[in-house]
Amino acid sequence: MTDNASRTSVLLPRTGIGIDVHAFAPDSDPRPLWLGGLFWEGERGLAGHSDGDPVAHAAADALFSACGIGDLGTHFGTDRPEFAGASGVTLLAEAARIVRAAGFEIGNIAVQFVGNRPKFGPRREESQRVLTGAADAPVSVTATTSDGLGFTGRGEGISAVATALVYPAA
Repeated sequence: MTDNASRTSVLLPRTGIGIDVHAFAPDSDPRPLWLGGLFWEGERGLAGHSDGDPVAHAAADALFSACGIGDLGTHFGTDRPEFAGASGVTLLAEAARIVRAAGFEIGNIAVQFVGNRPKFGPRREESQRVLTGAADAPVSVTATTSDGLGFTGRGEGISAVATALVYPAA
């Protein structure tokens, strides 16, 4: 790599992708639903090592991907008992801290979750505020269904896909 190419790569922003999927918890072991950093009263929760929030988890994974510093499992995996039951908001805040400690700043994070429920639109702004606060960077969240197709269409769980933009800290 030439000196000029080396300098250019340092100045360029980097993007990352994160994906997270959780099945709904079985009726025999009910859990609360945490999605987009929010508790959803009366909704069936998701199974997972932490709180099962696929929106927050995908956002954190996208940050790690953009920086090339591992993934959600690397930092918060099931081999880390201290993260059992942890809030997705806590994990996103810690991911943002790790990313900044690695020499990056966060431009933004965009997340889309796929699921039949809960109805997200009425709480979108609230979710975005909570996640933006956790990441200390803009987070946008959108939602869609899969038109009855696949595990999300059958109501078996929720998936989320996120992108993140980071850039080297000055």
